Amino acid sequence: MLTRLDRYLLREVVQTSVAVTGVLLVILLSNQLARVLGQAAQSEFPGEVVLALIGLTTLQQLTVLVPIGLFLGIVLALGRLYHESEMTAMAACGVGPLAIYRPIVLFTALVVALLAALSFRVVPEAAGRAQQIRVEAMRQAQFGALEPGRFRSFASGDAVFYAEKVRPSGQLQGVFVQRRVNDRIEIAVAERAEQRGAGQAQQLFVLFDGRRYEGVPGSREWRVVEFAEHGIPVRMPEFQSRKGRHHSKSTRELAGSRSRTDRAELAWRIAVPVMAAVLMVLAVPLARLRPRQGRYARIGLAVLAYFIYSNLLAAVRVWIEKGSPGGSFGMWWVHVLPLGLAAWLLWREERPGPLWRRRHAGA
Repeated sequence: MLTRLDRYLLREVVQTSVAVTGVLLVILLSNQLARVLGQAAQSEFPGEVVLALIGLTTLQQLTVLVPIGLFLGIVLALGRLYHESEMTAMAACGVGPLAIYRPIVLFTALVVALLAALSFRVVPEAAGRAQQIRVEAMRQAQFGALEPGRFRSFASGDAVFYAEKVRPSGQLQGVFVQRRVNDRIEIAVAERAEQRGAGQAQQLFVLFDGRRYEGVPGSREWRVVEFAEHGIPVRMPEFQSRKGRHHSKSTRELAGSRSRTDRAELAWRIAVPVMAAVLMVLAVPLARLRPRQGRYARIGLAVLAYFIYSNLLAAVRVWIEKGSPGGSFGMWWVHVLPLGLAAWLLWREERPGPLWRRRHAGA
């Protein structure tokens, strides 16, 4: 049963954490929008693909935003209470660190559960879906319908197509096709043509009533063939993801894999919810202000602590991927460092002042 004080602390922490996370999310969305729009303009993605990619990539970044939002939210909320002497009044009434932790732990438990669901299932599925949408959009952009009066290259530049006009039915008129097969060049001109299978992995251009020239550039051996109907197959190259496939693997697949890359990915997914719990433990003593300190005096230290903590986790992840000795112990020792710092701050809070001064007072 939560007391009135617990509900008050819980409300302050929840409101501040949600506000901080929302601000960070807006900043992330602006960056994501600029990046995805640039990629869409370069690859000619349609509007619905852009919106889907922004949503999926933002969902993947929540595992980074939520822990830092929780951490800064606790520091800011408790910092305000210290600055306005409310925490001093609570301490005078016998409210200690354990009483402060109680409502915050309840909120953090919900956040950790959310991060576990995101990290273990939602984010891998979002990464796989985003890559699938991106590949399909690139395929549509490269192998979409031909436009009249415009040269279009396919198959990494080995095939070039051109059509003077396009009828409403989709039939092409005044068609020119150049294709390279090994060291030979094939050039075909036709009065009309049809494009079949646009947007698929393999499509077929069917030319009608035309002429084909075959030969090796620089030689005199050329063959001229007249045809009534001629089909030219074009196969789409495989689009590879910039990220490795392990990002979209299920957690069960990673757990059963012996690959160093998969082990590093699994360790990172486990570290995300653990990091939120560790940052909560550190935030409470880190938010403590001395008399006449400003409300935001500990924000710089909080950001520095998070920066060191998150970068150590990222470094260990790389060490695990490369099989370095630093990654043989996993990521657990990194979590111990901020927990040790939190324990030292709590111990110092209970016993303020230098050790030599306390000894002198005891004598």
